[in-house]
Amino acid sequence: MARDIPIGNGSLLVAFDRSYRIRDLYFPHVGKFNHTLGHVQRFGVWADGQFAWVDDASWTRSLRYRPDTLVTDVLLMNPALGVELRCQDAVDFHEPALIRKCVVRDLQGRERDVRLFYHYDLSIEETPVGDTTNYDPATAGLVLYKGDSFFMVNGCDERKCGIDHWATGQKRLGAAEGTWRDAEDGTLGRNAISQGSVDATIGFNLRVPAGGDSHVTTWLACGATYDGVSRLSRQIFERTPERYLARTEAYWRLWARRVSGEAQGLPQAVSDLFTRSQLIMRTQIDNGGAIIAANDSDITHFSGDHYSYCWPRDGALVAASLVRADQSELSRAFFRYAARVVNKNGYFLHKYTPSERLASSWHPWAIDGEAVLPIQQDETALVLWALRKHFESFHDVEFLKPLYNPLIIRPAEWMLAYRDKNGLPRPSWDLWEERRGIHTFTVASVIGALRAAQRFAQDLGDADHTRRYQQGADEMAAALRRHLWSEKDRRFARMAKVNPDGSYTLDMTCDSANFALFAFGALAPDDPMVEADLGAAFERLWVKTPIGGVARYENDYYHQVDKDDTARVPGNPWIICTLWKAQWLIAKAKKLADLREPLEILQWAASRALGSGVLAEQLDPHSGAPLSVSPLTWSHATVVMVVMDYIEKDASLRRAGAGKDFNEAPVFV
Repeated sequence: MARDIPIGNGSLLVAFDRSYRIRDLYFPHVGKFNHTLGHVQRFGVWADGQFAWVDDASWTRSLRYRPDTLVTDVLLMNPALGVELRCQDAVDFHEPALIRKCVVRDLQGRERDVRLFYHYDLSIEETPVGDTTNYDPATAGLVLYKGDSFFMVNGCDERKCGIDHWATGQKRLGAAEGTWRDAEDGTLGRNAISQGSVDATIGFNLRVPAGGDSHVTTWLACGATYDGVSRLSRQIFERTPERYLARTEAYWRLWARRVSGEAQGLPQAVSDLFTRSQLIMRTQIDNGGAIIAANDSDITHFSGDHYSYCWPRDGALVAASLVRADQSELSRAFFRYAARVVNKNGYFLHKYTPSERLASSWHPWAIDGEAVLPIQQDETALVLWALRKHFESFHDVEFLKPLYNPLIIRPAEWMLAYRDKNGLPRPSWDLWEERRGIHTFTVASVIGALRAAQRFAQDLGDADHTRRYQQGADEMAAALRRHLWSEKDRRFARMAKVNPDGSYTLDMTCDSANFALFAFGALAPDDPMVEADLGAAFERLWVKTPIGGVARYENDYYHQVDKDDTARVPGNPWIICTLWKAQWLIAKAKKLADLREPLEILQWAASRALGSGVLAEQLDPHSGAPLSVSPLTWSHATVVMVVMDYIEKDASLRRAGAGKDFNEAPVFV
């Protein structure tokens, strides 16, 4: 189930599902720990003797954000209960605190007895063993804690502060379902403390006037000590939680103001997605610099692992989009993080935790008894390439100085050494993390990285390295044309497998990842070989259903929906792959009319977002429903990159007078 509305501040991330239930709560890092383990945190309403949890079919829901903010705007209506709820949720922009305001309005024209129930099913530090939850009489709130993680729950209504009733108890042990069941009769048992595998529910009593409304504002304060969360909770109470909501909304509007102006003149849906994508990206970026691929714990049911890690490749491509959007502090933080985790020999391993530890991996260290590097070489190359994009935009020499050796010289020297006799990179894993060989995507990214290293060395007067990196890039570009191009197929291979005699066997499966041929500067976007390859690839990989979009590659198995008609549905449509087509069309555009199709693709992306603006990794090719993780940080980063490409190309073509103007935005069908 998608995470429709993530909110966060870089240390605390909270994600709601489409039923408006909290499913993931990460602290103190984005991506670590997930203190819910994906379990449902319930929210329910009792009204004059009737009860419904918010996921009940009797509710209608609209889950959105307030414009240009990371404050939610949720509307819930329940005709059976006769109430409407307007909810605002925010993680304070500065403090590790979740603030939730709920305004309840009567729909029956009579005074109402309404009670709101908030359920907390935490597995603190990602295990339910040894948790404690207790009522705190000093604050009239509940505390849940273990180890270095403490959470205090409290709230205020229109009359007072402090919870009206509560329940603590055991969960998922024997017949114990959890304290949420206790709420369904409208009252809670007030057990003062529970220990072990426990949960907690709090309740607030409201008198809602006929045709009028009443409200409750709750908060969850997070910290490393009991005193710390008590102090933060007291601070929220004294300053009022509404003030925290207001200041967070003001902060994000100020943050978004500098980015939203870039997309003026584009169709409103595209402009909105451009701004929203940057806000959603920010929720997935840890304050320590790690750019997390996705924080959606539902994927663990599919793979037994999650996406809450920093892949250097994803991080580099997201950082490059942040550079394009002028988010220099975020990109700087990522490159500093990268310099702290890179191997001493100059390459990155598979992925890392936000706390800078090596993460889980399925890349082996030995194959057939022979030691191999468990790497995806494009990850190393793209960090160097993205760092050059950052420097060209901001020219921050002092920032660059400590990164020159760990992120430029050592990686470039390693890439030069890690080549075969033909000048191509030696085998590694592909960007899809499925195949080991010599990949067109990897070759193109290494060429881009060596050219970036060449320019860095030239800037710093390092003539020897300048010459060596330029020569290495040129030799690799020539080897790309010579060894990975199939004249018979008029396409580049997606991969070459090395035979025992050193020759190559080409895998000619059509793969959208060949967009890398131009994207990192290996070849020109209008090079005849690139034109032939990508023209055929994007045509063959287009999903020929009403949903549309581009699949990763032919007969893509990952979350595959349609296995019987791969000519019509070569795979599920991916947001990034579809936008790669737009990026290529923009790069080779010669006149304004050439920008019509890329704009249609951007409109397609906007139409495939959830109502909140969240983009998934991939879509069901028949229903358009989100598949795999959602949001995927890379999807939103690619939106930002393509919009910036479009804006800059449109401006340059208009300056050059290249073709007839078109001001009317096309409607994508």
